[in-house]
Amino acid sequence: MNDKLHLTPDDQFPEDLEKVTDQELQVLDSQVQRQLDHEMVVDGESDRETEFRHYELDEEFSDRDKR
Repeated sequence: MNDKLHLTPDDQFPEDLEKVTDQELQVLDSQVQRQLDHEMVVDGESDRETEFRHYELDEEFSDRDKR
């Protein structure tokens, strides 16, 4: 498992979040959230890729809640 605090737009991101375990999904979500926070503080706005990843994670969490 990745132990980085942030997941930058250049870092790899799973193609299919359905195949990611719940624990790994939680870690990815934390990394993406930290990256969003970092981008807002440093750049004043978020990167489109980070925003997309955040959206994808939210969708996956929502889908899992329905199962």
